[in-house]
Amino acid sequence: MTGQAVETGRRRLRYGLVALYAFIGVVHLVATDAMLPLMPDWVPQPRLVILATGLCEIAGAVGLLTGRFRRAAALGLALYAVCVYPANLKHAFDHVAIAGIPDSWWYHGPRLAFQPVFVWAALWAGGLIDWPFVGDRGSAGGAPRTASAPQRPPTPPGRDAQAPIRDP
Repeated sequence: MTGQAVETGRRRLRYGLVALYAFIGVVHLVATDAMLPLMPDWVPQPRLVILATGLCEIAGAVGLLTGRFRRAAALGLALYAVCVYPANLKHAFDHVAIAGIPDSWWYHGPRLAFQPVFVWAALWAGGLIDWPFVGDRGSAGGAPRTASAPQRPPTPPGRDAQAPIRDP
């Protein structure tokens, strides 16, 4: 994948995550009581936690749109995806009925399996990780390249590889 294609993919995924997390954040705020049965018993102040997570989802969505806060937002959304996993497990294994959401393993199985994908998606879309789209796959070792590291132009044959680069 070329650098341009990777950045286009990152941007598209970022916009998708923005839409998803903004929508889910609003749902947390307007349907708080419907989500209360999903909260594990050990969570203190479950209503407050649902409201706070809704605000965090919206803040993370907004943060992904900004260059300044993108990385922090991505990390926050990745951590959020890890932290809500117990509620997803309770929903699946305790067969908690929520209006509009199916109570079948056709729904719960993919949702539980895709939670690590949401963690990766937030980290990749936010530019915190490059995996799996890094390195020169044609060479041994395939050292990862980062966007911040300047790339040295190829050295012409017969020239010393350590010769300084001069600006034109």
